[in-house]
Amino acid sequence: MPKAPPAPPSLQELRKEIDTIDEQVHRLLMARGDIIDRLIQVKQTQEVGSAFRPAREADMMRRLVERHRGILPLDTVESIWRVIISTFTYVQAPFSVHADVSLGESAMRDSARFHFGFTVPYVSHFSAPAAVEAVAKSKGDLALVSATSSRAPWWITLEGGRAPKIIARLPFVERADHPAALPVFVVSRVADNAMVTEVEMWSMRVSGWNAEIARALSPLAEIVAVPDTAFDGAALLVSIAGSNRLEKIKLALIEAGASVRSSALVGSHATRYTVPLNEVARP
Repeated sequence: MPKAPPAPPSLQELRKEIDTIDEQVHRLLMARGDIIDRLIQVKQTQEVGSAFRPAREADMMRRLVERHRGILPLDTVESIWRVIISTFTYVQAPFSVHADVSLGESAMRDSARFHFGFTVPYVSHFSAPAAVEAVAKSKGDLALVSATSSRAPWWITLEGGRAPKIIARLPFVERADHPAALPVFVVSRVADNAMVTEVEMWSMRVSGWNAEIARALSPLAEIVAVPDTAFDGAALLVSIAGSNRLEKIKLALIEAGASVRSSALVGSHATRYTVPLNEVARP
């Protein structure tokens, strides 16, 4: 006579399993904190620049997405990890996030809170230059500035060798209906070995800039353009990735009828990691 299938676990048993897992998660977080405490002693984190490590964080978030499975939404997993990473970074070396809210406060605040949590102090500014200036005067603070539009060429102040630089582009993971989808540049002082240089950021000033030239360059690079009142032209913030190097961009500008007056490297960041729509909630 065949044996009857085992009875399913009771609600009490399942809840006990959840309680056990919750305790394990908490203990692992405390163990992570112990390692960070030892790390602080090793690093003696009184170094110039932020403890924020954009290269490492971008890689961590990519690996998180690649291994994620199950019913827990990716939004939740990403936000939990962002809070864990940012809070432990803050514990290593306290910093503030200075946000330019001149183009809208709610989306920028959502981005700051999603990526850095509530432990890291949030300071709003009414212009990008003000946010960048606050970072320039700090030891390791971060500035968040729109990556797609601007009212002023704030990136010009990043041209000096000792000036802060663009070190990241948020969100690290892009997908449909991201809860903090606002494209944002992160500006800070970071050690050279912490930078990721997959996408170079160049400040350029050109004369003869117009809509036709902008269309000609759009297949080669992402560009934020602001009219330059000093002459008939524009100040550009150009994102150059892959084989589209600076000389190629300059040549395209000249062929389109513009002339390049100056160029300076003002930062770099990781390439955007985009999750296909059919993989956002895979089982």
